[in-house]
Amino acid sequence: MEVQVFGTRKSADTRKALRYFAERRVKTHFVDLAERAASAGELRRFVQRFGTAALVDERSKRYAELGLRHARHGDDRWLELLVTEPLLLRMPLVRQQHRLTIGLAEGEWASWVAGGAGGAGG
Repeated sequence: MEVQVFGTRKSADTRKALRYFAERRVKTHFVDLAERAASAGELRRFVQRFGTAALVDERSKRYAELGLRHARHGDDRWLELLVTEPLLLRMPLVRQQHRLTIGLAEGEWASWVAGGAGGAGG
């Protein structure tokens, strides 16, 4: 089993996710959004599953700095913003094959780990 974690090292929730998978010896590919933004295609997977609003961290410092409190954008414009301004994302974004989570989701990750124990890789 292998997971992909999108976040920043400064994000406490991202660090918790990385630690969660490390403690369970799950191979993790970490994408530091401070160094490299997620692609539009990658983010689109999360948008299709959860909707744009679920991806946007309205409590983030960057959200306030950009003056987005009263912004009314369509999904395409939000997706553009999230690609160019990754600090607007709720973190971590975690992907394991076709399974996706936003934020801390230890209960769901536990089901992945339990289900992936007998699978290929890991």
